[in-house]
Amino acid sequence: MVIDFADPELIRNPYPVLAELRERGPVVWHEDMWLAASHATVRTVLRDRRLGRIWRDREPADRYAAFNLLHRNQMMENEPPAHTRLRSLVASAFARGHVARLEPAIAARAAELLRAAGDEFDLLADVAEPLAVDVIADLLGVPRADRHLLRPWSAAIVRMYEPSRTPADEAAALTASAAFADYLRALADERRRRPAEDLITHLTAVELTGDELVASAILLLNAGHEASVNALGGGWVALWRHPDQLARLRADRSLIPSAVEETIRYDPPLHLFVRTAIEDVAVGGVTVPAGGRIGALLGAANRDPAVFAAPDRLDVGRDPNPHVGFGAGLHFCLGAPLARLELRAGLAALLDEPLEPAEEPVRRPTFVLRAYERIMVRR
Repeated sequence: MVIDFADPELIRNPYPVLAELRERGPVVWHEDMWLAASHATVRTVLRDRRLGRIWRDREPADRYAAFNLLHRNQMMENEPPAHTRLRSLVASAFARGHVARLEPAIAARAAELLRAAGDEFDLLADVAEPLAVDVIADLLGVPRADRHLLRPWSAAIVRMYEPSRTPADEAAALTASAAFADYLRALADERRRRPAEDLITHLTAVELTGDELVASAILLLNAGHEASVNALGGGWVALWRHPDQLARLRADRSLIPSAVEETIRYDPPLHLFVRTAIEDVAVGGVTVPAGGRIGALLGAANRDPAVFAAPDRLDVGRDPNPHVGFGAGLHFCLGAPLARLELRAGLAALLDEPLEPAEEPVRRPTFVLRAYERIMVRR
């Protein structure tokens, strides 16, 4: 089965195609890789240590140098022992106890942003983006005056992950990669001269090369807000399109934690995570040969009827909810506790407002990172 990842209908609603793919078999061939579509095979792909994140520099190397540097030297594109070393150096910043202490400030910031928004505003640009950027930028120590730079750089870089990217997308991503790296190097140099209570200062003091520090910081900044922005926006749209569930949530705020998990299951912000076989590996009745690639389709796994009752129905009280929206195994999202906290705070603040859509939400034309371009609402 061949999927056109640029098809506007697929971008609008990928789930019928993903269901058809899953019905054809738990693992199917697509152009240059296998695709795992069932919950069981996706979990296998994410957890089997014989399937790794094996980075290969994009060619020609001189053209893609800035992009390659950011990926070759970060934890998400490496396996142990490099992954273990890099992840351990930043894990303490995302420990549950530390993250929990941030909750009052995050809730206050979400409420502040909503108060400052006008009668009609863009939920993404005016609330979700500044909330997520402020949280991760505070943690790392990016000055407030520079934070407007982060989202455009991140948005340009992540377009490189899309099968349907254009030459213009690539050019913008390479420019952003170089500018982002230069900025982080300068900020790290400043922290070496003038240490502060932030993660950048911590990273300057541990055993990282200059390139590893830059790559790790940019990964945390990108991953630390991109998914949160898209999950909060997508979650609100899902609730708006299921008014019975929105009313249920307004009536019972104790359901906010399970509603966050359910919106991530229902329409996850990340849809494809690719692994490379280190040796021949049997997955779902097929053998992925050493060096072959297999993609985990997270959105397909999250709608698998073998695991989720009525999988195409949003249920804010769904329990249990073993979704794979944050991944699984060695590369499980390091920032998941922080993302969950942000999403709970953001959703709670939105529930306090009598919001309704001002226009049909506008989707970003991407598949791997599922997101909206604009979500206009009015009070």
